[in-house]
Amino acid sequence: MITHLSKKNKPQIIDISKKEITKRTATAQGSIIFSKKTFKKLEKMQTKKGEITNVAILAGIMGAKKTSELIPLCHNIDITNVDIKITTNKKLSNLVINASVKSTSKTGVEMEALTAVSISCLTIYDMCKSLDKNIIIDKIKLISKKGGKSDYLND
Repeated sequence: MITHLSKKNKPQIIDISKKEITKRTATAQGSIIFSKKTFKKLEKMQTKKGEITNVAILAGIMGAKKTSELIPLCHNIDITNVDIKITTNKKLSNLVINASVKSTSKTGVEMEALTAVSISCLTIYDMCKSLDKNIIIDKIKLISKKGGKSDYLND
């Protein structure tokens, strides 16, 4: 059963009024793959739009905060922390984005973590598209979630 559909297959927001407020965390990850030539330019920070990773981190934080405005059936929740780390993998010519989101709420923060990663990736793409149109945003996924009814760890 898809919980966001009623018995008559109509969209519905989940009723969380009876759920307990608990500490909740979620971590998501994604990567951006560049050509070797483009990646070398990035390493030297030779882009026309400025320092890439800090802008992408800010965009990801903003994305996490706006998740319920972007995803129609997602609850608006209080976020207590967003931590975004961007690491460089020279061997694979890519950047790996990890976003961890925390909340004390009645529902989880998986969508906020996934949105943070997605918006960070899209921001990097936007800033680098003038260098290369063949940039690949890849493997956006939930890594873990804690709190609420069930925990999850993607091994």
